[in-house]
Amino acid sequence: MDIFAPILHALQHFHLTPWKLVGFAGTFMFTSRWFVQLYYTRKYKRVVMPLSFWWLSVIGSALLLAYFTVGKNDSVGILSNFFPVFVSVYNLVVHMRHRRSSVAGDQA
Repeated sequence: MDIFAPILHALQHFHLTPWKLVGFAGTFMFTSRWFVQLYYTRKYKRVVMPLSFWWLSVIGSALLLAYFTVGKNDSVGILSNFFPVFVSVYNLVVHMRHRRSSVAGDQA
């Protein structure tokens, strides 16, 4: 049995749809966050999770969740993107609260 036959078949019969564009955009966003994190870690010579990492996570996860929910109706994709959205939003909220309290503390 040729294990590459389904892959070759899918590539040969590729059809771009609006929902696939949403899925590709989500994949690009979600993947690019690691390049952003790598850039900042190399820049500061320590592990850094910049704010943009979390924004890319939220946007990428939300787009992928929309794609897997509406565009494809794929339960595996839905479950694999459901939890990261909440973790990323939580980290953004914590960051915003910390930033707000730091700014308020500087003014006092």
